[in-house]
Amino acid sequence: MNPTTSNQRLLSLDAFRGFIMLLMASSGFGIAQMAAAHPGSVWEFIKPQFAHQDWQGCSLWDLIQPSFMFMVGMAVPFSYAKRREHGQSFFGMAWHALSRSILLVALGVLLATHAGDKHTVFLFTNVLAQIGLGYFLLFLFSRMGWEYMLSAIILILVGYTWFFIDHPLPTSQDLAAIAGMKGTEHAILPGFAGHWDIHTNAAAAFDRWFLNMLPREQAFQYNPGGYQTLNFIPALATMLGGAVTGDFLMRSLKTERGRCTTLLVTGILLVVVGTALDFKILPVVGAQLDQYTLLPVVKRIWTPSWTILSGGWVLILLSVFYWLVEIIGMRRLVYPLVVVGTNSIVIYLLHSLCAGWINENLHKHLPETAFPAYWAPVIERCGVLFVLWLVCWWLYKQKAFIKL
Repeated sequence: MNPTTSNQRLLSLDAFRGFIMLLMASSGFGIAQMAAAHPGSVWEFIKPQFAHQDWQGCSLWDLIQPSFMFMVGMAVPFSYAKRREHGQSFFGMAWHALSRSILLVALGVLLATHAGDKHTVFLFTNVLAQIGLGYFLLFLFSRMGWEYMLSAIILILVGYTWFFIDHPLPTSQDLAAIAGMKGTEHAILPGFAGHWDIHTNAAAAFDRWFLNMLPREQAFQYNPGGYQTLNFIPALATMLGGAVTGDFLMRSLKTERGRCTTLLVTGILLVVVGTALDFKILPVVGAQLDQYTLLPVVKRIWTPSWTILSGGWVLILLSVFYWLVEIIGMRRLVYPLVVVGTNSIVIYLLHSLCAGWINENLHKHLPETAFPAYWAPVIERCGVLFVLWLVCWWLYKQKAFIKL
């Protein structure tokens, strides 16, 4: 089997990207609202998979951002190999990567600034800003080969772990100070794991210094969700993992089935490692068991164990799409996903900026019978999703693909 060339579009990647973007734009399909309205129902049972974990743990909804960032990395080897084939110089590619980084960060800040804000809100936790902060480094590492990218991943995860461990554990006064802050109910971890507590960790301390150096209406104190600017550093490891995967799929001489098996087995191994790091270690005599979590899985601050665990799940999901599309050839089945996957930035921005407006107009122009009381939350969100899909479908038919 010949390796995939840069001119071949990896349709399974487009399908996987489309699946993730549709999941994001679904706003959870209204399942959380259904669960709240119907306690004890099946809605309440499936709700945890359509909401972010409060702090420690992993759900399907938590996998949206790492999947998207992983696929950004996957596309890099294909994109820049094609640019080299077209004769673009290193400096030309570097300028493209740098300008893309700046534009992504600017879009992230734009989305963080809402209509009621009087001035620009400088926050960098939006997924676009996070990608932008790491994208130029991603480009540089991807030019060096998979060995350097893998080494960079290891150094980033080890160094970021040390960065948190080197920061002092929260004192009783620190915990008392954050007791009334939003989001702390399930985010205070006992013992050694306290290095990754919400609002008292090393990245939170960095933001209280860094974000207050920028123009603000009020001094920055904390992010209610616990998200931090420095998340982009371990998230860069996620993107580099994608770049290693893209390089493997582009250059590997294995058969399609061999590649798929490699993706699946590697994904399973990473899930096992990430889960093991999150396990509680047996205590010493007289100590409490939960004091010895080695490295908690926390998506909101992108802990290294989260990077490993989420990377494993992403590879498993990718192997499923690779098998469906590249091996058994179910291209028609994934067509609705490809339509979105080829214009992912469009659906992301439209959902962020226009979802409420679309929902309002659906109610305005459709009869109320279209929104029966029991199913209204589901119908509203599926209606918005369908409108967004139609926009992507129209762009696809016009062969208009918006890229940054």
